[in-house]
Amino acid sequence: MKFSIIYEAQMADPSRESERQCFNEIVEQVILAEEMGFDNVWSVEHTALTQYAHMSAPETFLAYMAGRTTRIGIGHGVVCLPPAMNHPVKVAERIATLDILSNGRVHFGMGKGGTQQEAGTFGYDLAELQPMIDESMYLIPKILKDGHVEHDGKYIKIPSRPIHPSPVQDPHPPIYYACTRESTLELAGRRGIGALVLGFSGPEEIARKNAIYRENFKNRKPEDQVGFRPNEHLAAFCAACVLDDRDQARKIGLKGQRFFAEAISYWYQGGPLPTAHIDSDEENAEALGKAREQVVAYISEEKIVDGADAMTSNYTVAQDAYGNAEDCIRYVTRLQEAGADEVLFLFQMGTVPHWSILETIRNIGTKVIPHFRNQAAALAAE
Repeated sequence: MKFSIIYEAQMADPSRESERQCFNEIVEQVILAEEMGFDNVWSVEHTALTQYAHMSAPETFLAYMAGRTTRIGIGHGVVCLPPAMNHPVKVAERIATLDILSNGRVHFGMGKGGTQQEAGTFGYDLAELQPMIDESMYLIPKILKDGHVEHDGKYIKIPSRPIHPSPVQDPHPPIYYACTRESTLELAGRRGIGALVLGFSGPEEIARKNAIYRENFKNRKPEDQVGFRPNEHLAAFCAACVLDDRDQARKIGLKGQRFFAEAISYWYQGGPLPTAHIDSDEENAEALGKAREQVVAYISEEKIVDGADAMTSNYTVAQDAYGNAEDCIRYVTRLQEAGADEVLFLFQMGTVPHWSILETIRNIGTKVIPHFRNQAAALAAE
């Protein structure tokens, strides 16, 4: 089991000052995460989604983090592949350069992007993008392997050219696909690449998705393989706030998740703007109650619960990772049993304060990760 962090650069206050503060805090969090034994840091890519995600240039962010760290994996989760947004030659050049500068630490996720807001920024209709994504998906690993491209496709045409540099990882870094729908899990499995399950699926849903992914991976055909390095790996999203004070952790985490759900609803489904500022616990509880009735947010087919019911959930049931370290261990154990190879922790939701993210990282690093590392070592010894 690997333990990682994924970042959206989400914020309630979208001002310039807040953006600067948010990115500086993320840098501090990632540096601490490396010290605490986390395996990877992942970055999404979104454009023009105010409040929900200000992480629009992951190649810059990840390159900076590669320079500030020495061990932690550097993950694109994911590069969006519409050609006008990220031309395949430029993607190959950036991935290879980042792999060199990070000394072979890159994980390369690919995807389409989630909203017409983003697709329209670059002149596309979201519903028409998949064939373009497929063409780029097969082309980029070939460029990374060969150091050369000549391509006359339906959507992409490139004359014969040498492409430099080549990545440290030979023939290329491990490849992943952003998976929210059942169809994308099937695609990732059939094409022999890792699945980044980027949604708030509970353990039961992860188990169902894991079965779909593994079956398709097992029965994949050689001609469908993307790239030249099969990668059977399922990473599961896990929102978390892990503090010594479990009640405080639940209040902070559920408030953040409500903001996250409302922000998705706004951009993906045309809902109201997210509630940016709620100061008291009573006001937050009221907002969660309203969200339960009014806010149903989806990433594609992925339902994102608002968390209102979870305010009174039984700690021993481990319905989420908001609480203390023991609560987190119970929930992560359920994800592990469901088949997850990696946990993509989401700490940085719009209203979650920096100090609580740092405490969460320390608690997971000193109590949660060692629990699973020791468990794995004991099993290996047996």
